[in-house]
Amino acid sequence: MWGPEGLDEVEAELLGPPEELKGRDVLELGAGAAQCSRWLAAQGARPVALDISHRQLQHALRIGAPFPLVCADAGALPFADGSFDLACSAYGALPFVADPRLVLREVRRVLRPGGRLVFSVTHPIRWAFPDEPGPEGLSVSASYFDRTPYVEQDEDGRAVYVEHHRTIGDRVRDVVASGFRLVDLVEPQWPAWNTSEWGGWSPLRGKLIPGTAIFVCVRD
Repeated sequence: MWGPEGLDEVEAELLGPPEELKGRDVLELGAGAAQCSRWLAAQGARPVALDISHRQLQHALRIGAPFPLVCADAGALPFADGSFDLACSAYGALPFVADPRLVLREVRRVLRPGGRLVFSVTHPIRWAFPDEPGPEGLSVSASYFDRTPYVEQDEDGRAVYVEHHRTIGDRVRDVVASGFRLVDLVEPQWPAWNTSEWGGWSPLRGKLIPGTAIFVCVRD
């Protein structure tokens, strides 16, 4: 799944036709419990799941991960140049770094020529609205252009969660400046079958404003 709307890779084929994934080396960034890597492995791909959180990778081990799990920073990838055919990230890594170009350049480095990167993030327009699934989440409450990050702190004032806001234009410029060619920008519509509410995502809001932005990029 690329996001809460429920768009799945079988339908979207953003990484390419599923039958062509067999034998491909794929890097999943911000893999969490490696759900995407498990799906890729089931298609015959050779995924590597990377996350900075050791605890998340422990979850992946408990669920089952018959592929490499790597605990590392996405801005300093521990792989040789040209190690992968594809890279993907579903709401992982990129929203949580202050300098996404550092990550994107590292991904470009480890991709082979012609390699593809597909990543999804919260749609930037959502930053202008309250994170509420009901009618109260339909009125603009902040500036879309305010790039102040969202920060949660513990009782000692230490940041325990940080998410950075980039506008659509920022994201496009980051991709291009990092040496990629942007070939598609997907904004999934909310499907009629999806009746779930999760955080600020809901059928009500999903019919009116996008919730996810998916960037499809190629290293020429």
